[in-house]
Amino acid sequence: MTSPTGRGRALTAILSFLAAAALITGGAAASPAATPEPAEAAKPAAPRAKDGPTSIAYVEVNNESMLNVGKYQLASDGSNVFDVAIIFAANINYNTDEQSAYLHFNENVQRVLDDAENQIRPLQDKGIKVMLSVLGNHEGAGFANFPSKDAASAFATQLSDTVEKYGLDGIDFDDEYADYGNNGTGQPNDSSFVHLVSSLRDQMPDKLISLYDIGPAADRLSYDGVDLATKFDYAWNPYYGTWGVPGISLPKEKMSPAAVQIGSTPEGTATDLAKRTVSEGYGVFLTYNLDGSDRGGYVSSFTRELYGSDAVYKP
Repeated sequence: MTSPTGRGRALTAILSFLAAAALITGGAAASPAATPEPAEAAKPAAPRAKDGPTSIAYVEVNNESMLNVGKYQLASDGSNVFDVAIIFAANINYNTDEQSAYLHFNENVQRVLDDAENQIRPLQDKGIKVMLSVLGNHEGAGFANFPSKDAASAFATQLSDTVEKYGLDGIDFDDEYADYGNNGTGQPNDSSFVHLVSSLRDQMPDKLISLYDIGPAADRLSYDGVDLATKFDYAWNPYYGTWGVPGISLPKEKMSPAAVQIGSTPEGTATDLAKRTVSEGYGVFLTYNLDGSDRGGYVSSFTRELYGSDAVYKP
């Protein structure tokens, strides 16, 4: 703190300066002080990192909010329980006039994407990645029956353009409900999925690509010397309440043999699957159907095994 004597000296110096300035300017009033520049807005604090497997949360946006994923923290240090949130789901549809596949969003998926600033950015600001899952829609179009490399690449461009447009972190492939053969479409072939994923990886080299290990596409992961294991970031077991190592040659830290449907898989099973994930050295833990109710007790059943901490629900 400045002493009284110091304040007096400073005031005398200021008065002397002002008097001299008045003489020089002919007694003109001093100009007002310049308005200081506003301080730069504080940046959000960096999210806390946690030790342990990457936790995945699929959200059925027909019924639930993506924001639910950001409401769970570890009691031990406040870090996010979930690391990746997946919008479930967009569709691969078929245009019978043009005889080509196209990316389709139902009204609920479109609502989330259009409201990215409120539905997606808050999760990303917390350090949670947000991906878009894509699956079939009974129209005959699927990831495994593109008739040519160009057709596969064209659909990959639709995916990468969507990721860029809405600021997403990646694409998840779920080869269910395609109903191959409907609308005169072809049956699965060996090259289609390899061309699709390879093109998508080329178009978005720094984004995430994951495999829900189901369907004809998941059985066709190599072609003409190309192995899709080099293109995927994650793969997981699609059968909830079970343990099953995905059939892709990814390292353990990128796979989830455990699959849990929150609220439906018994808590004891969720605990056992989490314990096995850690004991066998796998680096991903898959959950599905996170809803808007307080699931803190259920989520704790697996976070205690994965991270050594209970989960806390923060609405």
